[in-house]
Amino acid sequence: MVKFLTTVAILACLAACDSGSGQRGATQGQSAAAAQPTPAKSDTPPLDPTNIVSIALGSPDHTTLVAALKAADYVTGISNPGPLTVFAPTNAAFALLPAGTVENLVKPENVAQLRHILQHHVVPSVYTAAGLRDGQELGMVDGTRVTVRVSDGQITIDGARIVASIKASNGIVHVIDKVLLPAARN
Repeated sequence: MVKFLTTVAILACLAACDSGSGQRGATQGQSAAAAQPTPAKSDTPPLDPTNIVSIALGSPDHTTLVAALKAADYVTGISNPGPLTVFAPTNAAFALLPAGTVENLVKPENVAQLRHILQHHVVPSVYTAAGLRDGQELGMVDGTRVTVRVSDGQITIDGARIVASIKASNGIVHVIDKVLLPAARN
């Protein structure tokens, strides 16, 4: 957890330092601007460094989640002003899924299913760990509900344990150790 929070802090500092670089280039005249390479088109909207998406992008433990968000074209949905609570499975959580599951879900023909699963990790409100209560039900963006369990100081969401929590400018990220899977649709 300390490694993750340190990474987030370093990225926030780098982003803050980098935000002034555009102003320096503008004062150096057109020849300096012409010498600058054109940045590649990004599929990530401009974000402040403490946005939920920025936090995920800066985490080496959430590369699978970020790839899934991009594949489902859901980055903008998670980067909106919120407030949001995002239960963010780690790479290790995705690795617990049956072999081939992630590779299958990121295929273009499975975007709707992937988006449904990702929306099952988002609550359109902010719930801090301290505010979660045993037996509480949370309404997810996908229209389903999950149940909170609190036992011996451990908080779980439908069996996924919260291992860290990071406040974001548009809500909160709870890092979880399992992928939340919604019940099959009829």
